[in-house]
Amino acid sequence: MNLLDTVMERARAQRARVGIGIGVGSDVISESMLADLMSAHEFADLVLIGGSEEMRAIETDTGTDADADTLDSFEIIHSDDPEQELVRKLVCGEIDAAVRGMLSATKTLKNLRSALGIPKLHRLALLATTDNQPFFLAPVGIDEGNTIADKIDLVQRGASYITRFGITPKVAVLSGGRFEDVGRSAIVDQSLADGEVVARKLSESGIDAKHYGILIEAAVRDANFVVAPDGIAGNLIFRTLTFLGGGVGFGAPVLVEPIFVDTSRVKVDYSNAIMLASALTWGACNDI
Repeated sequence: MNLLDTVMERARAQRARVGIGIGVGSDVISESMLADLMSAHEFADLVLIGGSEEMRAIETDTGTDADADTLDSFEIIHSDDPEQELVRKLVCGEIDAAVRGMLSATKTLKNLRSALGIPKLHRLALLATTDNQPFFLAPVGIDEGNTIADKIDLVQRGASYITRFGITPKVAVLSGGRFEDVGRSAIVDQSLADGEVVARKLSESGIDAKHYGILIEAAVRDANFVVAPDGIAGNLIFRTLTFLGGGVGFGAPVLVEPIFVDTSRVKVDYSNAIMLASALTWGACNDI
């Protein structure tokens, strides 16, 4: 079964209780977002968490009777601090999974780190190309994967996470040039050398990994887990594919338990992230 089919099937079967942050400023509530939340009801029982203005906008802008019936099935939470409330409900077990939605990344992830008592979070994005080829991508945070050790740790955690979908991780390590580009730039030379080290150490740890240089097109074709040279490059790959290139982003699960799926506030629909969050509740994720 295709990975995306597996995610969809498991999300429908689980129908987890998923909390999502609604945002800051009443102007963020749009008709398209309401429609997206309603479509996500297929995969999860939703708990909408936001400020009073946002929640009142959702409660009053119901549209058709069918829309009103669907919204009646959502739990709507008014909070003066939705970033904290979303995390609190997650760690207290009041929801099965959380999606950041339109809340502040800085505030929400800071609350999550504090609640879990960990200094750093790792994320693993699930993307699909325009021809519906899915792959995982890391690092995607600009402060992630900036050393060889951090990148190896991130990939090992991500590979363990991927196995919960019933697939074997196949890792493609990217770097800053083709192999024949050695000597053109000290920066490129270092990137290529780092890519070789990362791929070798991952292979030694038992992970199927190969260094692809800068050939991301070959990496996506051959592997299911693409590793960017660093967090800045990973973030640019994600943004280029999803915001400019017609690809699809399904969110970036944080590699911790309980389940938290990060999203970009630029994204205007969240049904994919909600679907992914619900699917991830299929079973406990071990060794993260």
